[in-house]
Amino acid sequence: MTLFEKLKEAKPFFLIAGPCVVEDLDTMRHTAQTLVNLSDELGLPLVFKSSYRKANRTSGDSPEGPGLEQGLTILQKLKQDFGFPILTDVHECVDVPIAAEVCDILQIPAFLSRQTALIEAVASSGRIVNIKKGQFMAPEDIISAASKAQNAGTDEVLLTERGSSFGYHNLVVDFRGFAIMAQSQFPVVYDVTHSLQRPSLGKASGGTPQYAAMMARAAMATGMVKGLFIETHPQPSKALSDAASMLPLDEMRGLLTDAIRVRMALDET
Repeated sequence: MTLFEKLKEAKPFFLIAGPCVVEDLDTMRHTAQTLVNLSDELGLPLVFKSSYRKANRTSGDSPEGPGLEQGLTILQKLKQDFGFPILTDVHECVDVPIAAEVCDILQIPAFLSRQTALIEAVASSGRIVNIKKGQFMAPEDIISAASKAQNAGTDEVLLTERGSSFGYHNLVVDFRGFAIMAQSQFPVVYDVTHSLQRPSLGKASGGTPQYAAMMARAAMATGMVKGLFIETHPQPSKALSDAASMLPLDEMRGLLTDAIRVRMALDET
């Protein structure tokens, strides 16, 4: 069974999780080990997520991560040590073949979800494509983005909801969107923590991670979500990116346990 088939058939759902951006190896290893333990305990297929570089920071002097070479070296080390598949963002077509040597899923960031050349490059890489729905896009619009990937030669596409702009510095999730996106027949993922951001609030984005468990349960209750995407960190306040919205690592177990209960209850009805 391929990785894409495993994710598509995952029950009750699969998990994409990790720090927003690649940090020091000790922090990455601690996060990875905790997530692997939870994955094994709860029976959730795990994809480890972290970005070697974040190109869309609020401020020009915000940390962007270690960069392509060092970031991928750390991700490769984690993959070898823990055996999980890796997901990372790509922002430029030139990075795609290099990132594809290490990573199993290449992600189109939300701000780039209409970039045809980037989608086509990722679709041609032999890796699974995860397209984040832009905050400015209607749910049905992301299906057109998926069609670009199909036309470039792949049917291995994930579609991720991360909220829509709701006035300034706020996002809202329209739960009808999960059903609309699922019409594509591609697995739908809910990005819990990014949907709770307060975008560009001052020199850095804010966030309301205290609502993460509630939103995850609500998403599972739709019956349309195949995966949860959660950025997490042992000490979010010290994180290099998305410090205000990442979920504390020690809160992952409770969120996932509740989400599993909701999904299993739905299957029993």
